[in-house]
Amino acid sequence: MKDELTRRDEMSLAGAALQGAPWKAAAVTGGAVAATSYGLGWILPGSPDLTWALCLGISLFSLVAAVGSVAKPGSGDRVTRQARLWALRRPWRFSLYPALGAAALMYPVQLVIDGEGPFSAALDALQGGVVVYLITAVLALTMKGRGQSSLPSGR
Repeated sequence: MKDELTRRDEMSLAGAALQGAPWKAAAVTGGAVAATSYGLGWILPGSPDLTWALCLGISLFSLVAAVGSVAKPGSGDRVTRQARLWALRRPWRFSLYPALGAAALMYPVQLVIDGEGPFSAALDALQGGVVVYLITAVLALTMKGRGQSSLPSGR
């Protein structure tokens, strides 16, 4: 009989894995990219797009935090290590939670700053979340080898 995790258990594991994320580096990266993107909008031909810049910054913030949290699976306390190993074993499930967080942050940007309607803003935020989901999952999948020595031999 196989023990299945509930969504609540998965959310707790993803949260524990993200607890050790490099939040300062993620914030600096997201902020710098958003500012650079908006600044280039003023310099280059065309008009600057604040919504695009903020959503790009949110995406990179989420990516750096998520990938950085599983980059060193052997560091941290026992619970954090186990959560990171779970995230490396199931990168597609783990990546769902940072992607949902990114979409939740993008929604008010689309709704308020871009002035879209609630459904259009939700669709745009969902599209941004899907991009974060795919990139995070693929990068976590490629880093699976980092945790192989710590992974149990069985599935």
